[in-house]
Amino acid sequence: MPQLDISTFPSQIFWLTVTFAALFLIMWKVAVPRIADVLESRQRRIEDNLDKAAEFKKDAEAAIEAYENAIAEARASAQSTIKEMAQNLATDMAAQEAALAEKLQARISESEAAISDAKTAAISSIRDVAQDVASSAVEKLVGDAPDASVVGSAIDSALKARS
Repeated sequence: MPQLDISTFPSQIFWLTVTFAALFLIMWKVAVPRIADVLESRQRRIEDNLDKAAEFKKDAEAAIEAYENAIAEARASAQSTIKEMAQNLATDMAAQEAALAEKLQARISESEAAISDAKTAAISSIRDVAQDVASSAVEKLVGDAPDASVVGSAIDSALKARS
């Protein structure tokens, strides 16, 4: 094998050194700067994206805070509207109830007056009916019609005794 021949070692070492130096210079001057540029570009893009994400996060947090404030204000407004409507409803109901109570009291008074009038009329007609019934009963029992003034005084004394 020619590679293992000791007489060719110096030329192999020379070409190894020349090739290594050439590859080292090419890598040092061409490939490594390009790789470094790509890495720096990628790092800048990542940092820019992170900065944008942080800005978006701040915007989102501000929007969430504004949304929560709007919801809190809407709830407070709704609660105050509900309380106001409940108070208005209670006031209206109290007014309607008072008006109804007044109407009912007027009707009760009218009904009591009508009942009292009817009672008075009934009592006065009872006296007349009682006088007629008593006269008829005495006439049928005795055979003679009694005097109307006697029957009337008897009925009056009976009514006085009951009252």
